[in-house]
Amino acid sequence: MALTFIFMLTHNDRTVADARDRLEDVLAGGCRHIGFKDVGLPFDELTRLSHDIKSAGGTVYLEVVSLNRESELTSAKAALGFEVDYLLGGTRAADVAPLLHGTPIQYFPFPGRIVGHPSVLEGDAAEIAASARDLAARDDVHGLDLLAYRYAGDVPSLMKQVCDAAGKPVIMAGSIDGEQKIADVGAAGALGFTVGTAAFDNRFPAAAPGLRGQVEAIGALAGKYGGGIAA
Repeated sequence: MALTFIFMLTHNDRTVADARDRLEDVLAGGCRHIGFKDVGLPFDELTRLSHDIKSAGGTVYLEVVSLNRESELTSAKAALGFEVDYLLGGTRAADVAPLLHGTPIQYFPFPGRIVGHPSVLEGDAAEIAASARDLAARDDVHGLDLLAYRYAGDVPSLMKQVCDAAGKPVIMAGSIDGEQKIADVGAAGALGFTVGTAAFDNRFPAAAPGLRGQVEAIGALAGKYGGGIAA
């Protein structure tokens, strides 16, 4: 089974200003799992973006990268209005999960200690795996969003430890910019991965130029290195 490739309409952890215009290229490249961050555009524009994705038959992901509690809760509440399918990221599961109770939104918070913007994952692998285990033990957490390649250590080992500890689907996010990283994501047993900045920066070898070519190339790699947990 192919890995779930989630295209993020983001650059450097911010939703790009022309996200709605770039959506056409992403759809033409064959991707239907599409997301954005809670920063970079006003919420009314993010609402329209989410509706555009849904109208095209896509699955919508919102990733929360706000650092303070008030902003994270505001973004989680906004996710309801955006009508997203998945809420990724954030670090305050005890506060956010109750807001989503009774909704169809799948909640995948960040395990570990997240600092800065763009976000970085800190701590040792054992601590991060323990955080993953604790979060995944909650019935109102459906999976995890791991900032794997924002970690300054043995990333393949960390991904495997977190997938094993969680026992629930794990999405790998942040700084995935080449084939080997996608291969490692697949080998760890992840559900899928996100790519945003690297595609906008044309980091992947592609048969066609531009964003559409990048999306096509990444989608092919997702199929090549699949085998994770089914969506």
